[in-house]
Amino acid sequence: MSGVHDFTARSLAGEDVSLKQFEGKVLLIVNTASKCGFTPQYRGLEALHRELSPRGFAVLGFPCNQFGGQEPGDATEIEEFCAGKYDVSFPMFAKIDVNGSGAHPLYDYLKGEKSGLIGSSIKWNFTKFLVDRSGKVVARFAPTTTPEGLKKDIEALL
Repeated sequence: MSGVHDFTARSLAGEDVSLKQFEGKVLLIVNTASKCGFTPQYRGLEALHRELSPRGFAVLGFPCNQFGGQEPGDATEIEEFCAGKYDVSFPMFAKIDVNGSGAHPLYDYLKGEKSGLIGSSIKWNFTKFLVDRSGKVVARFAPTTTPEGLKKDIEALL
């Protein structure tokens, strides 16, 4: 695999989505959860997406229930929560695992490209990977890093 554009993921609607459609865009890939202390970051993620998408930026959200059971809902519940509470317009994908033997191949790739402070495993919801226009992972950010705190890093790639 040469970059994130080589992967496919299932949308919340159940359709396979080739990440090739995001070629040429700067991406922020985030594992999300609806019942997490970091869930309000949806607001900042959406603000970044709306402000910077005209310049070739997109947030991609990947719900995950591996951390404290904080994403228990099905695809419909996740979609209703994101749209109703945070007016999310960025692409949201079907719930996945980000660690372990059942981890989505995209996340195995992301973790292999950029380890965290204590190894490659994702430690919690709202871990963020910044990807350049060519599909190369350029940075990984902890859940405590706010979306607003990433704006300069994103703009440097736009």
